[in-house]
Amino acid sequence: MLLWTIVRVALRSLLANKLRSILAMLGIIIGVGAVISTLALAAGARKQVLDQISAIGANLVVVRAGQSGLRGVRSGIKENMTLEDAQSLLDMVAGFRRMSPVIEGAGQFKYYNKNCRSTVLGVSNDYFPIRRLEIERGRAFTRREIERMGHVAILGPTTVANLFGRSDPIGETVKISGINFKVIGVTKEKGVQGRSNPDDQAVIPYTTAMKQVLGVGTVREINLEADAKADMDKIKESVTALLRQRHRLRETEVDDFELTTQAEIIETVASVSRTFTILLGSTAGISLLVGGIGIMNIMLVTVTERTREIGIRKAIGAKNRDILAQFLLESVVMSCLGGLIGIGLGIGLADLIQRLMQFSTLTQASSVLLAFSFSAGVGVFFGFYPARRAALLNPIEALRFE
Repeated sequence: MLLWTIVRVALRSLLANKLRSILAMLGIIIGVGAVISTLALAAGARKQVLDQISAIGANLVVVRAGQSGLRGVRSGIKENMTLEDAQSLLDMVAGFRRMSPVIEGAGQFKYYNKNCRSTVLGVSNDYFPIRRLEIERGRAFTRREIERMGHVAILGPTTVANLFGRSDPIGETVKISGINFKVIGVTKEKGVQGRSNPDDQAVIPYTTAMKQVLGVGTVREINLEADAKADMDKIKESVTALLRQRHRLRETEVDDFELTTQAEIIETVASVSRTFTILLGSTAGISLLVGGIGIMNIMLVTVTERTREIGIRKAIGAKNRDILAQFLLESVVMSCLGGLIGIGLGIGLADLIQRLMQFSTLTQASSVLLAFSFSAGVGVFFGFYPARRAALLNPIEALRFE
């Protein structure tokens, strides 16, 4: 029997029972749609997080003060990171080109009758290129202002909106924890980045933050930017060795600081994302298996209904492989057609979620191909048993079937 004849007979059989065919395909349609939309959500979330991480700086290395406490019970941040530590890392570790100490705390902001509580960040000039924090209006503070503990502040756009509304804040005076600061700049909007929100903060010279606003003698963290071609593993080893030496730690003592690189953050996010993608895709893929069981059920019913037809075909010369190919093709056509409809449903659903819920989605060609291939495989797997059962029917018994 020619292939085209088998295809034509298979399509004619499916069209003869439209409602039953549609109901059989429904599981495949829902399954493929669920897989594609779920993977699009996972890919969109992953891209959004990785974009945020990339926005915090290139080749970033962050050294934070370690957690204090015993036997896994953390009671606070160790106050052991100094400005001398920060400068020694820049001077003595090869591969760094910029450094900024970071002093962080909370402050009460006041402008006439407007009040808000926000983050106060004490940094150096190099913090802005390290963290890719752009100044949209105004300017950054100068080294002279840092040395003289200048009362100048650069505000985030959210802080500006809370205090000034639509008015221009440049040149205005804001009280931060009771101290007057002149607003000299406004940063460009970046959005929330992990634990911090660069849009809702005031950036001031670190000398002013340490001596006058927060009253601390240590730094919370040290931000460093490595050269583009620097060996990050070698840098980590050098930083660890230098800080352990400066903090006079014995070989048996654990590090009293935390060292994180941007590459490690990206790898962690990618690993977690892969795990969730597999989990979500597997959960959605279960509906494809359910759809395959539905197709098998319908094909078994079809074989029973067409037993006499199978006997006639065998009596006039059809071979077992022809009968097998006919019924297997019907199953594959049903699953593939359901897969194509499911692809449209999945892409449309992902787009609808992005429009209505403002949640980033990313439909990838690989996920579409995977879902369609799986649906075709389901058609072959679950269609083979009914097709084989039809092919092995005894033609005499089939002709006598009523």
